[in-house]
Amino acid sequence: VNFYIYYFLFCLGVCILICSAIYLKAKIPNTPLPSTDLSSQTTPVPQSCDILPPATPGFKWQQKDCKKISYETKPDADCTLLQSDLHFIMEPLSKEEEDFPLAFIITIHKELETFVRLLRAIYAPQNAYCIHIDAKALEEYKTSVRNLAGCFPNVFVVSVTEKVTYAGISRLQADINCMKDLVKSPTNWKRVINLCGQDFPIQTNLELVRYMQGSEWKDRNMTPGIKQPLTMKYRTKFQYEEVKGTHVAPKGKGQKKRPPPHNLTIYFGTAYYSLTRPFVEFILNDKVANDLLEWSRDTFSPDEHYWVTLNHMKETPGSYVEGEWEGNVRAIKWRDQEGTVHQGCKGQYIRDICVYGIGDLPWLIERESMFANKFETSSFPEALDCLELWHRHKVLQHATVPIQPSWLMVISIYFYLLTAA
Repeated sequence: VNFYIYYFLFCLGVCILICSAIYLKAKIPNTPLPSTDLSSQTTPVPQSCDILPPATPGFKWQQKDCKKISYETKPDADCTLLQSDLHFIMEPLSKEEEDFPLAFIITIHKELETFVRLLRAIYAPQNAYCIHIDAKALEEYKTSVRNLAGCFPNVFVVSVTEKVTYAGISRLQADINCMKDLVKSPTNWKRVINLCGQDFPIQTNLELVRYMQGSEWKDRNMTPGIKQPLTMKYRTKFQYEEVKGTHVAPKGKGQKKRPPPHNLTIYFGTAYYSLTRPFVEFILNDKVANDLLEWSRDTFSPDEHYWVTLNHMKETPGSYVEGEWEGNVRAIKWRDQEGTVHQGCKGQYIRDICVYGIGDLPWLIERESMFANKFETSSFPEALDCLELWHRHKVLQHATVPIQPSWLMVISIYFYLLTAA
């Protein structure tokens, strides 16, 4: 009897070893480094990054060591190697996504690493990406971004750049310049989403596609906002001007503006949107839209009234005349919403907006917004590090194609191999 018990245990042990080897082969990608030296390939995921799903018993999460990678792209860069080293996903992950390409407008001016990490998080070969680099940005920064864009056929720098000023017309014009280029793009994109360099996605590309094709938003523009409240009337009642590309100030001694063109009702909302392609093509050529744009040039923060006002015109394609604050476009912690919408900023407030710390991530994930704003790698790097790992893991969980080793940023490794390394 003892013989059979020992024999059974022996066979069981062999089966466990075989299954473990198969599991490890599926979980651990092949790399140029020796397979026995796992500790040099990866580093432990910090315990403070607790938003990742629990690892399989006996395994631990390890992250690819991206800190050794340079985010600055040289003019003679090997694009294939760059795409692999920077973990860009170079295949559509599902037919559903391939059949519904998106366009993205990204306005940037600083923090090259943050921009590159945003781009790789949202990148898919079926989409189109227009990058607007602030004309005031450093030449080295502009050159590196252009070099990076040159490694991807569907990423380009806008043909006309603006000296972007916070709350000025230049911010709105930057988006419009990109839209003019995007409608000429060979990509048959269905919707356009605008971003800034300090945004980062919460939803995956597949989740974005499904959200915007759902019953609420299919063929409808997403421009959260309401009729302009009295507290915001000053923005369009008086004239403003951009001063030396640094700030917006009242023009003269409180010079009043004429009423909006075409007797339009002005709305107030977010500068962020998700717009249908017919809407974009319409507003680029429509007289009412162009007249509103000209009228808005000396207003305060016109990007917060332009899109939402046009989306409340019945004749605009995809309009949402009854719409208010619907549309989960952005998760933002505003200082004045502390205690109601959220329980405080774990990072720090800048211009009354929270720059996220790692303690803010559980709140962000629960919101299930399309994107979150804002992140700064120079101030709170661990927040973006952790969210990036969580997001990439979720992206690959949704994939319907074989996962390439270079796409992985976090892997599950058998604990024994870690202790033996």
